[in-house]
Amino acid sequence: MPTSKQLATHLQQVYFGGNWTDVNFKDTLSGIDFDTAKQQLEGFNSILALTFHIHYFIKGVTNVFKGGALEIRDKYSFDHPELTSEKEWNDFKEQLWQEAEEFIDLLSNFPNEKLDDDFTDAKYGDYGKNMLGLIEHTHYHLGQIVILNKMIKKG
Repeated sequence: MPTSKQLATHLQQVYFGGNWTDVNFKDTLSGIDFDTAKQQLEGFNSILALTFHIHYFIKGVTNVFKGGALEIRDKYSFDHPELTSEKEWNDFKEQLWQEAEEFIDLLSNFPNEKLDDDFTDAKYGDYGKNMLGLIEHTHYHLGQIVILNKMIKKG
């Protein structure tokens, strides 16, 4: 099992760069304007919806790491805010980066011996499994964002 610091490094890299795929969330979104982010292709989520969805789980787990309850629910994970401008899109992204950094710091300092403990409830598996899942989930949807952006630009 990876250590908390290793998991935090992987999450840092998928959000901010330095991973072996050479693709990260921040650089990818920096090249996507608001009109592109909100565009809905038939049968697909928008880039805005996927961005919110990725980060929804980071925020929920941050709450747990700060001693709170697991309050997030899958059924709400695509209920993104109704943004109306480029400024709101940019502010939204800045908030994501700040919250991601906060969680990465919490994860980096999480006790390794607790990685095998149940994550809030045995039905969710252990902390380690959930942290790996967050990283995989982010990579998966980041790939979708990259493809959607290409499809939208191609027209």
